[in-house]
Amino acid sequence: MSKLPSPCIGVCKFKREGHCIGCSMTKAQKSLFKTLKKEKHQHAFIGMLVHQQGDLGKYSHWPKAYERRCDKKGVKSPI
Repeated sequence: MSKLPSPCIGVCKFKREGHCIGCSMTKAQKSLFKTLKKEKHQHAFIGMLVHQQGDLGKYSHWPKAYERRCDKKGVKSPI
C-alpha cells in the first residue's frame, strides 16, 4: 500500500492556539508526520488527529477534504 498523504489540507494558518485551522495539527505535529515510515504509525497518527479535532471542535470539513486527498493519491482513506 502507498504511503498515506499528510493530513494537511493546504490551509496552514495557525490561529487556534498553535493549531492549524485546516487540519488541527501544530507545526511540531506536521514535522512528526513526515518522519513516520510505518503504515501502522501513520494510521495511529491520523486516529490521534481525529480525536484531537473532536476535542478542539470546528473541524467537520477536514474528513471530506482528507478523503479527497487520499483518492487523488490512490490510497484508501483511514477515516
